[in-house]
Amino acid sequence: MMQHGKHIAIYGKGGIGKSTTTSNISAALADAGYKVIQIGCDPKSDSTNTLRGNTYLPTVLDSLRGGSKVRLSDISARGFKGVLCIESGGPVPGVGCAGRGINAAVNLLQELKLFEEFEPDFVLYDVLGDVVCGGFAVPIRDGITDRAYVVSSSDFMAIYAANNLFKAISKYAPTGGARLGGIIGNGLSAGYSKNIINDFAQKTGTKAVAYVPRSLVVSQSELYGKTVLETNPASEHAAMYRSLAKYIAETDDLSVPNPLDVTELRDWARNWGDNIYLQAQSTPNDGAL
Repeated sequence: MMQHGKHIAIYGKGGIGKSTTTSNISAALADAGYKVIQIGCDPKSDSTNTLRGNTYLPTVLDSLRGGSKVRLSDISARGFKGVLCIESGGPVPGVGCAGRGINAAVNLLQELKLFEEFEPDFVLYDVLGDVVCGGFAVPIRDGITDRAYVVSSSDFMAIYAANNLFKAISKYAPTGGARLGGIIGNGLSAGYSKNIINDFAQKTGTKAVAYVPRSLVVSQSELYGKTVLETNPASEHAAMYRSLAKYIAETDDLSVPNPLDVTELRDWARNWGDNIYLQAQSTPNDGAL
């Protein structure tokens, strides 16, 4: 695929704040003057909600199922600061592969010559990361993107999903697939959270590029159907998203991760569980490690 601008896949376990993070990165990039497209690749079709105020946007798959010729205006909407929002959608519930929408969306957008005509500086693909197979692997497997970031908390299942993504990247990178830009720590609350993220990064030969703590500012913005950049532009979290967007825009430091096998990952997690327990016993009022 002929590239126009940087095409970036952002993965993460469902419910980890992947779409929130992606939308705020898009908002920060657009606020800095870049032309941005965000493509939601999650069947829930809620990736771009906060960019466009929760207004209804037909998905690519729903539009294709309609049978008539699909125009770009049918499946896109302008959001905050002009971000072009697109949702790939998914199959009829209970039928077909949930990753199929990614293939359909990419093929249709190429037919519509979106990237040639819009000439974006950045295209962000918000991709479900619980499973990295079939359609969900398309953005990092088929040359659609050249880099991926993974959003993860310090919870085991989020790290487990991140490790699975690392396995996919290490498999496809040698044959032209995307490489890893880094880990975005999100929803961090306990004092030891950052250390867990950093240790996991060290064990897998990767790095954390941002740490975003839990905040009522983020929750409030989502209730308003907006990004933090729009509702609270002077907040600490807005500054964090701007800093992360600047890093993504200006940094080409990519790597191929060394994922842990299942036994290594579980042993690593158990050791951290022991460390947290011992720390809690010695300093019950301080969760920092």
